[in-house]
Amino acid sequence: MQDYVLYIVFAIFLIFIGYRKISFSLNKNIKHLSSEEVFKFIQKNKDLTILDVRTKQEFASGHIPGSKSFPVGEIASRINELTKYKDKPILVYCASGSRSPSAVRILLKNSFSNLYHMKRGLRDWHQSLK
Repeated sequence: MQDYVLYIVFAIFLIFIGYRKISFSLNKNIKHLSSEEVFKFIQKNKDLTILDVRTKQEFASGHIPGSKSFPVGEIASRINELTKYKDKPILVYCASGSRSPSAVRILLKNSFSNLYHMKRGLRDWHQSLK
């Protein structure tokens, strides 16, 4: 009986995770870009704001030129610093593409709508530059 309940709880958890991932990828206010697309996009959009949502230590070890350090855990408390960019394109990235969706959701909840997400993060960026 306990195994049965555990399986149900686990299944519900997986459905929840899948729903969050699908709803994020289908949101029309978010454009998901590969690292190659990001490279071209940065060159074409001089008014682009680039947010690196990794830790400050990760940011210090290397980042996309021109990006601003906004660790994902600080975005909600620092949202006022970003309001001047609300109507401009904002690119959000992390190391692998796993933390940046959380940052994008916070921006969406605060009425930011011109959002771009680098799909596989900085690791993919470095791979594409080789």
